[in-house]
Amino acid sequence: MSERVTVIGGGLAGSEAAYHLAQAGVGVDLYEMRPCRSTDAHKTDRLAELVCSNSFRDNSTMTAVGVLKREMRAMGSLVMKVADEVAVPAGSALAVDRVRFAEGVTAAVEGLDSVTIHRQELLDIPDGPVCIVATGPLTSPDLSRSLARFIGTEHLYFYDAISPIITADSVDTTRTFRASRYNKGGDDYVNCPLDQKTYEGFIDALMEADKVPLKSFERCTYFEGCMPIEELARRGRDTLRFGAMKPVGLQPPDGSRPHAVVQLRQDDREGRLLSMVGFQTKMTYGEQRRVFRSIPGMEAAEFVRLGSLHRNTFINSPRALTRELMVRGSRGVFVAGQLVGVEGYVESAASGMLCGLNAARLLGGLEPASPPSTTALGSLLDYVTERSRREFQPMNANYGLFPPLGRRLRGREKKKALGSRAEADLHAWMCEVPVGNPERLCKTSS
Repeated sequence: MSERVTVIGGGLAGSEAAYHLAQAGVGVDLYEMRPCRSTDAHKTDRLAELVCSNSFRDNSTMTAVGVLKREMRAMGSLVMKVADEVAVPAGSALAVDRVRFAEGVTAAVEGLDSVTIHRQELLDIPDGPVCIVATGPLTSPDLSRSLARFIGTEHLYFYDAISPIITADSVDTTRTFRASRYNKGGDDYVNCPLDQKTYEGFIDALMEADKVPLKSFERCTYFEGCMPIEELARRGRDTLRFGAMKPVGLQPPDGSRPHAVVQLRQDDREGRLLSMVGFQTKMTYGEQRRVFRSIPGMEAAEFVRLGSLHRNTFINSPRALTRELMVRGSRGVFVAGQLVGVEGYVESAASGMLCGLNAARLLGGLEPASPPSTTALGSLLDYVTERSRREFQPMNANYGLFPPLGRRLRGREKKKALGSRAEADLHAWMCEVPVGNPERLCKTSS
């Protein structure tokens, strides 16, 4: 093919889109504004930099995101390939060394002969035949306005908060214990147990701490899955004990029963860094150090990254996009990643993969395609593009989005049946389109 596709944004979605276009023999101009212009959350100029957690969440097919990972692997996902190569211990979850992950994706995309990476900011949607906008939740104001004009609808937005990272050797291991919840994955997590008095003191300090103020013109709309811990604490003093700090399934070696537990997850391959699981926050940096050092075992914690709050942008996809993630009324402008209202690393990358596949199909004279609703990716596409939806908020992959089964099942049996149906239906779709390697579905473990 002589025509080239413009991909705007070098995050997970943009990198995945460029990779799949290159695999289809399509030339790509990939525009990434970093390092010429950075964002409030990014620290490097690498492609696919992870700015929040290093976890890709559960890796088993008992969860929808686990099924989605399996679908992506079968479809030849670059993000999944690199993530599997640089995985770090995380129990039943897939977590990665964030530095090696970004380095791996960057090297893979840079090594594609048909992809040219332009380190500059685009201010407008280009006039070319096919374009994929994958600039993510931190899209620059100029391009954000251009996209809003192009799709004919206003942007929506929410605020996202990221968790701190500390050095492993600054943790007092005499006050912690290693374990995964319900022993799933061995001793992958460092656990800081709190008794009731310590927990109550922590909640008091959390509530009283100084927070980063919002700008006067900004309305604060949090995504539920990334709620700052202080916002959760305001809902009730025990809210965190039933969320990020729940002690259920974690048993210290001495047989005691903690009132609450703070979990630390390995953030790099060598185990030198630990991230605070579920501890997104908008406290000021000084207050974070003070409050978090009141946690047993973290009295001398050395923070290599503190939590922060930033504005995330997404569009009203049900009004703006087709199920194939193409802008309605256009013939070649796709939108991918968190801009479309999918939440999570895996979901963002999957949408970029689909856009890359469909852009290649369009240039090849074929109609864009999308997997059936019974698959993890298909059910997510249904959610973000259902035109009758009035209230639209970002969404993770979850079994609640799947169409019901023809028979009544509950619990694990229901999840197993949903996962098996998704596998079979994706296999049939991939053979029909065709996409990737359908046989990979049969070779991956459940």
